Amino acid sequence: MAEEGIPGRIVIVGTGLIGTSIALAMRERGAEVLLSDRDAGALGMAVELGAGERLPDGPLDEPADLAVLAVPPAAVAVTLLDAQKRGLAAVYTDVASVKALPLAQAAELGCDLTSYVAGHPLAGRERSGPAAAQGDLFLGRPWALCPTDQARPEAIQAVTALAEACGAVPVTVEAAEHDRAVALVSHGPHVVSAAVAARLTAADETSLGLAGQGVRDVTRIAASDPRLWIGILSANAEPVADVLEGVATDLAVAASLLRDGSEGAAAHVADLLLRGNAGRARIPGKHGGDQKAYAVVPVMIPDRPGELAMIFQAAGIAGVNIEDVSIEHSPGRPLGVLEISVRPEAADKLAEELRARGWSVPG
Repeated sequence: MAEEGIPGRIVIVGTGLIGTSIALAMRERGAEVLLSDRDAGALGMAVELGAGERLPDGPLDEPADLAVLAVPPAAVAVTLLDAQKRGLAAVYTDVASVKALPLAQAAELGCDLTSYVAGHPLAGRERSGPAAAQGDLFLGRPWALCPTDQARPEAIQAVTALAEACGAVPVTVEAAEHDRAVALVSHGPHVVSAAVAARLTAADETSLGLAGQGVRDVTRIAASDPRLWIGILSANAEPVADVLEGVATDLAVAASLLRDGSEGAAAHVADLLLRGNAGRARIPGKHGGDQKAYAVVPVMIPDRPGELAMIFQAAGIAGVNIEDVSIEHSPGRPLGVLEISVRPEAADKLAEELRARGWSVPG
């Protein structure tokens, strides 16, 4: 039985990463979840993972409390219309990363907007599909809600309860403002990451052998499914184009100044780097608010099973909370450097504990 205050019966249309992750999260809260997907393989895998049961082809004995449309932006409106005609649920939402276009298309198709609250959980992974799903994917992440003036209060309440039940933080925002925001913090950066990664296709083996954590960080999200992203970018084309034009201008100016080679030109490039520092510092920290300055404890670790678990256990014994971690592997060698971010006052304590247990901690 579902926990009190959350939708007890949910239909999820689309068993990709987001849809299946929502299903897993809600199953953990005791909700009954019914799954649907045009891809029989994806649906079968989601069911096998325990995300829910298959949605029957015929009418339900009674409508679900909530239907989640986990489909691409261009498919939201037609999927909503079909779901409403079938009477699948009392309330409907979606999880597409673009909001203005689906809302406009839903209005044009004559969908019932009183029972629909557009949504977008800002969480994801480079991998896609149900196999990549995680029930904790949304913990602490923003979940944008873009209700229209027509949306009933109980519909807004139900979708808000869904987001909270998944561990997310609901944020109400107007659709066009949402699309401009995600163009800046998600869609534009994805294209920039892809552009940097595309340079590597012509790289020689020497260059690739010298690749370090910097290029890995910048290109990480470029590994995402291009088919998914072309749909997102097409649906949010104007805001994304605005962001890319701004980035392109900065890069073109920097390239021109670097070719100039003068001392004055270098100062102008330094200005871009300083603005980059300032912009990076404005990204909220993991608990919200300003980013905190953490100390980094580097640890040399062999590439063998259980090593990370033992290091984390040692941190727990030392009473040190790990704020973040990253690993840089040594090319061609069975070891790497684990960088553990902790509060500055805890760095020496953690380093001493790790050294006492046999790990090499520089410094």
